[in-house]
Amino acid sequence: MSNHELKILDRNGDTACCEGLAAAPLKDEQAADLAKAFKALGDPVRLRLMSMIVSREGGEVCVCELTPAFDLSQPTISHHLKLLRQAGLIDCERRGTWVYYWILPAALDRLAGFLAVPQR
Repeated sequence: MSNHELKILDRNGDTACCEGLAAAPLKDEQAADLAKAFKALGDPVRLRLMSMIVSREGGEVCVCELTPAFDLSQPTISHHLKLLRQAGLIDCERRGTWVYYWILPAALDRLAGFLAVPQR
């Protein structure tokens, strides 16, 4: 996700690196970057995967622990995880046979900051 022109508010409402939704209309490139992340989060399976990863003690989880929670095939789960990675919301690392996933907190902070509307 590109954040070179977006201003984000931090959790205290202070200006961080980029502007949020209320600051100015989005440019085409900004809207396209944000849409990738929001589209990735727009699926119930991917939202559950994100929740399972972020709530995991230690902050990372093996794909072998994610797959049994769904009535979906392993390739389908891998596809959903790939879309979350392409949207810049998670990252992963192969360790032997298994792949471990973790959330990228800065990406979620950018989305939350973008949606934050200052009290007027």
